[in-house]
Amino acid sequence: MAPLRGTKKKRKVEKKDEENSLISGSSEEGSANWWNALSKKIAGEPSQLKGLDKFESTFKMSRNTFDYICSLVKDHMMAKTHFSFSNGKPLSLHDQVALALRRLSSGNSLISVGESFGVHHSTVSQVTWRFIEAIEENGLHHLRWPSTEREMSEIKNKFEKIRGFPNCCGVIDTTHIKMMLTSSDQGAEMWLDRKENHSMILQVIVDSDLRFRDIVTGWPGKMNEYTVLQSSSFFKLCEEGERLNGKKITLSELTEVGEYIIGDTGFPLLPWLITPYQGKELPESKVEFNKRLSATHTVAKRALARLKEGWKMIQGDMWRPDKHKLPRFIFVCCILHNIVIDMEDEVLDDVPSSHHHDPGYRNEVCEFADNSASNLRDKLCLHLSGSLHS
Repeated sequence: MAPLRGTKKKRKVEKKDEENSLISGSSEEGSANWWNALSKKIAGEPSQLKGLDKFESTFKMSRNTFDYICSLVKDHMMAKTHFSFSNGKPLSLHDQVALALRRLSSGNSLISVGESFGVHHSTVSQVTWRFIEAIEENGLHHLRWPSTEREMSEIKNKFEKIRGFPNCCGVIDTTHIKMMLTSSDQGAEMWLDRKENHSMILQVIVDSDLRFRDIVTGWPGKMNEYTVLQSSSFFKLCEEGERLNGKKITLSELTEVGEYIIGDTGFPLLPWLITPYQGKELPESKVEFNKRLSATHTVAKRALARLKEGWKMIQGDMWRPDKHKLPRFIFVCCILHNIVIDMEDEVLDDVPSSHHHDPGYRNEVCEFADNSASNLRDKLCLHLSGSLHS
């Protein structure tokens, strides 16, 4: 499968009552009985988050968000094959969504999830894949680049409040989705990364609310950040002036700054991508600039850490995954991450904030620097150092 890229499809999240109401799939749905019955079947204790009930701890989302997801996938998931528990009782819509979410959020094996729900492991696999298809088809509007000037202005204002960077539209980072492959896996060697792990790269561009605005995945983990970036449609759009082409702002009488995103040392310094100063014994103004940039870039690290914590299927070492389907699983986990944010779900607010999403991997270093971008970075540095003494 070709590497998966972020979508540009446009549609707002609608929180109408009818969307968030329970979707009838069995006589139990719409009442507390559905969850009470199911929770007794799920073996083992879910990770208990302080202040949350068992449902929220199990699915890491509120029931309101769960119901909204059911409304998104209902038509697709209930249209064809009907699935059953081991005792022959049909799986309702809510049962199927719960099963798929549990598979994605727990990271447990098909057999383990199946046993806890009382279904065959093949049912877990089929239901989860049906769910992946449904979210791809009906949830794309939750992962898109900002479509209005007002929306982008809100993002810029929030980024500037973090550590002062004006006209910043996002932060970019990558993480490794690790796999456990054996020598019998065809092409296993091509997936070996620089840490001798088998992995797949996920590149994300994140807004100030930890929301993914663009993703690229599907490439082998041995590829460096610059190469993955160059492969993306985002890179091509920026280079052609079709993205990050909004209003410029004036820093002084002679200085204008266009829209840009922020990256770490693994990315190239470009007119629309600002990275840290490199080298030792930097002047104080550049040291301060790097500190501010690093603090702003932390938004991406937090988003990726939350993604992997919320959807543990992509957190650990996956046992011999289908490498053609894996990018679609990753993509859907990113959409689900955004849905929780878009629904203003407060369940994860109490989750400890982490910056660690890629343990064992050190920052890469890219030495490419565009001359005009170097001038722009210097102007931003002067602007920020000037504001320190204002």
